[in-house]
Amino acid sequence: MDALYTIQVKTINGKECDLSEYAEKVMLIVNTASKCGFTGQYKGLEELHKKYKDKGLVVLGFPCNQFNSQEPGTEAEISSFCELNYGVTFPMFSKINVNGENAHSLYKELKQRAPGILGTQAIKWNFTKFLVTKGAESIKRFASATSPESIEKEIKALL
Repeated sequence: MDALYTIQVKTINGKECDLSEYAEKVMLIVNTASKCGFTGQYKGLEELHKKYKDKGLVVLGFPCNQFNSQEPGTEAEISSFCELNYGVTFPMFSKINVNGENAHSLYKELKQRAPGILGTQAIKWNFTKFLVTKGAESIKRFASATSPESIEKEIKALL
């Protein structure tokens, strides 16, 4: 099993787990924020999740407050915001750092395996997306401005 699946994460409700439960799924991993210009992407992410969850896709949201403090809330506030405003049902996780020395090990791995433009590893902003194939054989990065709807064809091709 790929090392990516051994990485420990904490759900937004505080449950410790690792990513192995998603090893047989295509994962769309996104760093999220509730007060960002891209926050409306929650709607598209939820639509993708609902449309393809029974075909093998899972969207995973990782709140992050590193970009202009656009995710200042507690886990409970974030969860409530996502549910009330966007009907989010895909798995959400505890707030993490995606850059710097305290970056979560998941994001260290994702950035190393799917660097950005010109090989940069840093996450530039909220709603950067990583599309991970089943078994983590391939990982592709998408910029914040890339809408969830615009990568639907790539997702379908992997399912």
